[in-house]
Amino acid sequence: MADTPLPAASYLCPRDGSRSGSALLDWCCPVCGGPWDLDTGPLAPVPLDALAGRVDSLWRYEEVLPLAGPAAVSLGEGRTPLVPLTGHVSAKLDFLMPTLSFKDRGAVMLAELARRLSPDRVVADSSGNAGTAVAAYCARAGLPCTVYVPEGTSPGKTEQIRAHGARPETVPGDREAASAAARAAADAPGTFYASHVFNPYFLHGTKTYVYEIWEERGGTLPDALAVPVGNGTLLLGAALATAELLAHGLIDRRPALIAVQAEAVSPLAAAFRAGAAGLLDDGPGRALPTLAEGIAIPRPPRARQILAAVRDSGGTFLTVTEDQIRAAQKDLAGRGLFVETTGVACWAAVGGTTDRSVVVPLCGAGLKTGLAP
Repeated sequence: MADTPLPAASYLCPRDGSRSGSALLDWCCPVCGGPWDLDTGPLAPVPLDALAGRVDSLWRYEEVLPLAGPAAVSLGEGRTPLVPLTGHVSAKLDFLMPTLSFKDRGAVMLAELARRLSPDRVVADSSGNAGTAVAAYCARAGLPCTVYVPEGTSPGKTEQIRAHGARPETVPGDREAASAAARAAADAPGTFYASHVFNPYFLHGTKTYVYEIWEERGGTLPDALAVPVGNGTLLLGAALATAELLAHGLIDRRPALIAVQAEAVSPLAAAFRAGAAGLLDDGPGRALPTLAEGIAIPRPPRARQILAAVRDSGGTFLTVTEDQIRAAQKDLAGRGLFVETTGVACWAAVGGTTDRSVVVPLCGAGLKTGLAP
C-alpha cells in the first residue's frame, strides 16, 4: 500500500532455520509445519525520557515494533493501569482494553499487517478472546474475518465476535479441533491466517505489556512477572521485551517468569517439572474441563520456546485448582476488580504468599464469562 511500507522483517523457523518473507501469506514453516519467529534485525532502544509526548497506545514503542509507521489500525489499545494489590503484588488491568482482554496487544499488529498485505479474507481460531480481538481490529481495518471457535465457548465471546462483523464458525470438539479447522481454511489462496500462536507479529504486540510496566515503574521491572500460560503468547512476548531491555542496557537484570496453568490442563508444568519437553510429544493431548478456558491448551505449538523462556529467566511453573480460581475471582471482585476466570489464575497462584515484587496481569473482563459457580 502506498501510505505504509510493507514489513521488512522476515519469518524464521526456530526449529530448522527455514525463512520466508513476512510480506507473504505463509503462515507456517513449509519444512516442519511449526510456528514462525521473526527476524527483525537490530532494534533501537526505547528512550524512556521521550515517551511522555507520544501517542497514547502501544504504538508509542515504535522503535521495537516490527511494522514501521504510520499505523492506521488502532483503537487506543495499551497504557492500562498498574495498581497495587498487596505490599508486594501489583496488577496490570489489561481487561480494560478496547475488547476487554490483553489479546488486543497482538491483534492490532496482525490486523495492521493484514491491512498492508491486502488479503481476500482473514481467518483466526480462538477460545474467545483472541477471536474477539482479531474481529474488532479487522473491522477497524475493513477486512472480512471468520473466527473458528470450539463448541462450549462462552456465548458472550461469540456474540462479541459477531457484533464486530466477523463470522464465528463453531467447530465440534475442543480448542485443538478449532485450530485444525482454521489451519485448513488458511491454506486457501488469498487467505491471511491471523494466528495468535503461529504468527510472531502477535508476540511483538504482547511484549508491549512489559514495556508499559517498565515505563510505569520509571525504567525498572519487578523481581518477577507472573503470566497465565496456555499457548504462551503473553509469556513469550514478555521474554522478548525483557531480552530487548537488557540488551539495550535499560534494565540490569531480567525478572523471573512465573508461568501459571490450570491444574486440570497443565502439560507445560508437568514437562517443566520432569525436565523434558519431549513429554509433550507423547499421546494425543487432552483438555479436562476447567474454568480457565483461555489457557486450556493440551499441546501448545510453542511448547519448547515457552519452557526455555521460563528456565532462562530463572522462573518456574505454578498450577491452580478450580477452587483456587473461584476464590481468586471472588477475592478480586471484592477489591473492585471483576475479572474473567482465566484472567484470575495468576492472582490465584501468587496472591499474598510472596515476599518479592511481582506483577500479575488481569487479562479479561468478568463480563465475558460471568462469576464462576
